[in-house]
Amino acid sequence: MTLRVDVLTLFPDSVRQYASTSVLGRAEERGVWELHLHDIRDETDDVHRTVDDTPFGGGAGMVLRAEPIVRTVENTPDLARPLFALTPSGRPFTQDVAVELSALQGFSLLCGRYEGFDQRAIDLVVDDELSLGDFVLAGGELAALCVIEAVVRLLPGALGNDESSVDESFSDGLLEYPHYTKPANVRGREVPEVLRSGNHGEIARWRRAQALARTIARRPDLIAKRGGLSDEDRALLGEFTALDETGRNG
Repeated sequence: MTLRVDVLTLFPDSVRQYASTSVLGRAEERGVWELHLHDIRDETDDVHRTVDDTPFGGGAGMVLRAEPIVRTVENTPDLARPLFALTPSGRPFTQDVAVELSALQGFSLLCGRYEGFDQRAIDLVVDDELSLGDFVLAGGELAALCVIEAVVRLLPGALGNDESSVDESFSDGLLEYPHYTKPANVRGREVPEVLRSGNHGEIARWRRAQALARTIARRPDLIAKRGGLSDEDRALLGEFTALDETGRNG
Protein backbone atom coordinates (compact mmCIF):
# COMPACT_ATOMS: atom_id res chain seq x y z
CA MET A 1 0.00 0.00 0.00
CA THR A 2 1.27 3.46 -0.91
CA LEU A 3 0.75 6.18 1.69
CA ARG A 4 -0.77 9.35 0.25
CA VAL A 5 0.17 12.68 1.83
CA ASP A 6 -1.46 15.95 0.73
CA VAL A 7 0.03 19.29 1.79
CA LEU A 8 -1.90 22.57 1.54
CA THR A 9 0.61 25.40 1.48
CA LEU A 10 1.58 28.79 0.09
CA PHE A 11 5.04 27.44 -0.78
CA PRO A 12 4.66 24.08 -2.54
CA ASP A 13 8.11 24.28 -4.15
CA SER A 14 9.84 24.40 -0.77
CA VAL A 15 8.06 21.25 0.36
CA ARG A 16 8.73 19.44 -2.90
CA GLN A 17 12.42 20.33 -2.89
CA TYR A 18 13.13 18.70 0.45
CA ALA A 19 10.71 15.81 -0.07
CA SER A 20 12.62 14.85 -3.22
CA THR A 21 15.87 14.29 -1.34
CA SER A 22 17.39 11.63 0.93
CA VAL A 23 15.09 9.12 2.65
CA LEU A 24 11.86 10.75 1.47
CA GLY A 25 12.97 10.98 -2.14
CA ARG A 26 14.15 7.38 -2.31
CA ALA A 27 11.01 6.13 -0.56
CA GLU A 28 8.82 8.00 -3.04
CA GLU A 29 10.74 6.50 -5.95
CA ARG A 30 10.08 3.03 -4.50
CA GLY A 31 6.36 3.76 -4.29
CA VAL A 32 6.30 3.71 -0.49
CA TRP A 33 4.50 7.06 -0.38
CA GLU A 34 3.29 9.81 -2.72
CA LEU A 35 3.13 13.57 -2.20
CA HIS A 36 0.31 15.80 -3.51
CA LEU A 37 0.81 19.55 -3.19
CA HIS A 38 -1.94 22.18 -3.27
CA ASP A 39 -1.18 25.90 -3.56
CA ILE A 40 -3.76 27.78 -1.47
CA ARG A 41 -3.26 30.85 -3.67
CA ASP A 42 -4.86 28.98 -6.57
CA GLU A 43 -8.23 29.31 -4.83
CA THR A 44 -8.15 33.07 -4.22
CA ASP A 45 -10.71 35.33 -5.89
CA ASP A 46 -8.78 38.48 -6.76
CA VAL A 47 -6.07 39.46 -9.22
CA HIS A 48 -3.49 39.82 -6.44
CA ARG A 49 -4.18 36.26 -5.18
CA THR A 50 -4.66 37.57 -1.65
CA VAL A 51 -4.64 34.92 1.06
CA ASP A 52 -4.46 37.08 4.19
CA ASP A 53 -6.18 40.04 5.82
CA THR A 54 -6.13 42.07 9.03
CA PRO A 55 -7.70 40.48 12.13
CA PHE A 56 -11.13 41.50 13.38
CA GLY A 57 -10.77 43.19 16.74
CA GLY A 58 -7.39 44.66 15.87
CA GLY A 59 -3.92 43.45 16.69
CA ALA A 60 -0.59 42.99 14.98
CA GLY A 61 0.00 40.83 11.93
CA MET A 62 -2.20 39.25 9.32
CA VAL A 63 -4.47 36.20 9.36
CA LEU A 64 -4.91 33.56 6.66
CA ARG A 65 -8.38 33.90 5.13
CA ALA A 66 -10.79 31.00 5.49
CA GLU A 67 -12.27 30.95 1.97
CA PRO A 68 -9.15 29.97 -0.04
CA ILE A 69 -8.47 27.13 2.38
CA VAL A 70 -12.05 25.88 2.32
CA ARG A 71 -12.14 26.07 -1.49
CA THR A 72 -8.87 24.14 -1.77
CA VAL A 73 -10.38 21.31 0.26
CA GLU A 74 -13.72 21.41 -1.58
CA ASN A 75 -12.02 21.37 -4.98
CA THR A 76 -9.84 18.39 -4.11
CA PRO A 77 -12.39 15.56 -3.80
CA ASP A 78 -9.69 12.90 -3.38
CA LEU A 79 -7.88 14.81 -0.61
CA ALA A 80 -6.45 12.34 1.88
CA ARG A 81 -8.19 12.36 5.26
CA PRO A 82 -7.79 13.19 8.06
CA LEU A 83 -6.68 16.79 7.48
CA PHE A 84 -4.40 18.15 10.19
CA ALA A 85 -3.74 21.87 10.66
CA LEU A 86 -0.24 22.54 11.96
CA THR A 87 -0.70 24.96 14.83
CA PRO A 88 1.04 25.77 18.14
CA SER A 89 -2.19 24.85 19.94
CA GLY A 90 -2.52 21.39 18.38
CA ARG A 91 -1.97 18.12 20.18
CA PRO A 92 1.74 17.33 20.52
CA PHE A 93 3.25 15.36 17.66
CA THR A 94 5.17 12.44 19.16
CA GLN A 95 6.58 9.15 17.96
CA ASP A 96 3.32 7.51 19.03
CA VAL A 97 1.39 9.86 16.75
CA ALA A 98 3.83 9.10 13.92
CA VAL A 99 3.10 5.40 14.37
CA GLU A 100 -0.62 6.18 14.39
CA LEU A 101 -0.36 8.07 11.08
CA SER A 102 1.84 5.41 9.49
CA ALA A 103 -1.04 2.94 9.82
CA LEU A 104 -3.36 5.12 7.70
CA GLN A 105 -3.85 4.99 3.95
CA GLY A 106 -3.18 8.73 3.85
CA PHE A 107 -3.50 12.07 5.58
CA SER A 108 -3.23 15.79 4.78
CA LEU A 109 -1.39 18.69 6.37
CA LEU A 110 -2.44 22.35 6.32
CA CYS A 111 0.48 24.78 6.63
CA GLY A 112 -0.09 28.12 8.29
CA ARG A 113 1.58 31.51 7.85
CA TYR A 114 1.39 34.96 9.42
CA GLU A 115 -0.59 35.03 12.70
CA GLY A 116 -2.47 31.83 11.93
CA PHE A 117 -5.76 30.73 10.40
CA ASP A 118 -9.20 32.28 10.40
CA GLN A 119 -10.86 29.96 12.91
CA ARG A 120 -13.67 29.24 10.46
CA ALA A 121 -11.25 27.38 8.20
CA ILE A 122 -10.41 25.09 11.12
CA ASP A 123 -14.08 24.68 12.01
CA LEU A 124 -15.25 23.94 8.47
CA VAL A 125 -12.68 21.58 6.96
CA VAL A 126 -9.99 20.52 9.46
CA ASP A 127 -10.22 17.22 11.34
CA ASP A 128 -7.50 17.77 13.94
CA GLU A 129 -4.51 19.95 14.83
CA LEU A 130 -0.88 18.98 15.44
CA SER A 131 1.96 20.86 17.11
CA LEU A 132 5.66 20.05 16.96
CA GLY A 133 6.33 21.77 20.27
CA ASP A 134 6.13 24.88 22.38
CA PHE A 135 7.69 27.23 19.86
CA VAL A 136 6.57 29.27 16.85
CA LEU A 137 7.77 28.97 13.26
CA ALA A 138 7.29 31.47 10.43
CA GLY A 139 5.21 28.87 8.61
CA GLY A 140 4.03 25.29 8.70
CA GLU A 141 6.15 23.93 5.87
CA LEU A 142 9.05 22.86 8.10
CA ALA A 143 6.59 21.31 10.52
CA ALA A 144 4.89 19.44 7.69
CA LEU A 145 8.20 18.02 6.50
CA CYS A 146 9.05 16.89 10.03
CA VAL A 147 5.73 15.06 10.31
CA ILE A 148 6.11 13.49 6.87
CA GLU A 149 9.64 12.25 7.47
CA ALA A 150 8.82 10.86 10.92
CA VAL A 151 5.89 8.92 9.44
CA VAL A 152 7.39 7.78 6.13
CA ARG A 153 10.52 6.31 7.70
CA LEU A 154 8.28 3.94 9.67
CA LEU A 155 6.83 2.43 6.49
CA PRO A 156 8.12 -0.90 5.16
CA GLY A 157 10.68 -0.29 2.42
CA ALA A 158 11.33 3.35 3.31
CA LEU A 159 14.73 2.68 4.85
CA GLY A 160 17.55 0.48 3.62
CA ASN A 161 16.99 -1.69 6.69
CA ASP A 162 13.49 -1.82 8.16
CA GLU A 163 14.98 -2.65 11.56
CA SER A 164 16.54 0.83 11.66
CA SER A 165 13.22 2.40 12.62
CA VAL A 166 12.59 -0.13 15.38
CA ASP A 167 15.73 0.24 17.49
CA GLU A 168 16.01 4.00 17.96
CA SER A 169 14.94 6.90 20.16
CA PHE A 170 11.34 6.77 21.44
CA SER A 171 10.69 3.35 19.87
CA ASP A 172 10.32 1.87 23.36
CA GLY A 173 9.58 5.11 25.19
CA LEU A 174 13.30 5.66 25.80
CA LEU A 175 16.06 7.78 24.32
CA GLU A 176 18.47 5.86 22.14
CA TYR A 177 21.72 4.43 23.49
CA PRO A 178 25.03 6.04 22.35
CA HIS A 179 26.62 4.91 19.08
CA TYR A 180 30.27 4.40 18.10
CA THR A 181 32.17 3.65 14.90
CA LYS A 182 35.82 3.29 13.81
CA PRO A 183 38.45 4.06 14.98
CA ALA A 184 38.30 2.52 18.45
CA ASN A 185 40.15 5.48 19.96
CA VAL A 186 39.36 9.13 19.20
CA ARG A 187 41.60 11.59 21.04
CA GLY A 188 41.95 9.34 24.01
CA ARG A 189 38.29 8.36 24.25
CA GLU A 190 37.85 4.61 23.80
CA VAL A 191 34.86 2.68 22.51
CA PRO A 192 33.35 0.76 25.44
CA GLU A 193 34.93 -2.69 25.62
CA VAL A 194 31.60 -4.52 25.59
CA LEU A 195 30.91 -3.26 22.05
CA ARG A 196 34.11 -4.94 20.85
CA SER A 197 33.45 -8.20 22.67
CA GLY A 198 31.39 -9.91 19.98
CA ASN A 199 28.91 -11.00 22.65
CA HIS A 200 25.67 -9.81 21.08
CA GLY A 201 23.53 -10.72 24.06
CA GLU A 202 25.72 -8.68 26.38
CA ILE A 203 25.83 -5.82 23.88
CA ALA A 204 22.02 -5.72 23.77
CA ARG A 205 21.85 -5.63 27.56
CA TRP A 206 24.48 -2.85 27.74
CA ARG A 207 22.62 -0.79 25.15
CA ARG A 208 19.38 -1.18 27.05
CA ALA A 209 21.07 -0.06 30.27
CA GLN A 210 22.58 2.99 28.58
CA ALA A 211 19.22 3.92 27.04
CA LEU A 212 17.62 3.74 30.47
CA ALA A 213 20.38 5.77 32.11
CA ARG A 214 20.33 8.44 29.41
CA THR A 215 16.55 8.75 29.59
CA ILE A 216 16.60 9.04 33.39
CA ALA A 217 19.22 11.80 33.17
CA ARG A 218 17.79 13.78 30.25
CA ARG A 219 14.08 12.98 29.99
CA PRO A 220 12.72 11.71 33.31
CA ASP A 221 9.25 12.55 32.02
CA LEU A 222 9.54 9.65 29.59
CA ILE A 223 10.34 7.29 32.45
CA ALA A 224 7.31 8.55 34.34
CA LYS A 225 5.15 8.07 31.25
CA ARG A 226 6.23 4.42 31.12
CA GLY A 227 5.08 3.97 34.72
CA GLY A 228 8.57 4.17 36.23
CA LEU A 229 11.34 1.59 36.26
CA SER A 230 10.61 -2.12 36.40
CA ASP A 231 12.56 -4.48 38.64
CA GLU A 232 14.32 -5.74 35.53
CA ASP A 233 15.29 -2.18 34.59
CA ARG A 234 16.72 -1.54 38.05
CA ALA A 235 18.71 -4.76 37.95
CA LEU A 236 20.12 -3.86 34.54
CA LEU A 237 21.13 -0.39 35.72
CA GLY A 238 22.87 -1.98 38.69
CA GLU A 239 24.78 -4.33 36.41
CA PHE A 240 26.17 -1.74 34.01
CA THR A 241 27.83 1.59 34.75
CA ALA A 242 26.28 4.57 32.99
CA LEU A 243 28.61 6.39 30.64
CA ASP A 244 30.19 9.56 31.97
CA GLU A 245 29.03 12.22 29.52
CA THR A 246 30.19 15.22 31.54
CA GLY A 247 32.98 15.73 29.01
CA ARG A 248 30.68 16.67 26.15
CA ASN A 249 31.95 19.73 24.24
CA GLY A 250 35.35 19.34 25.84
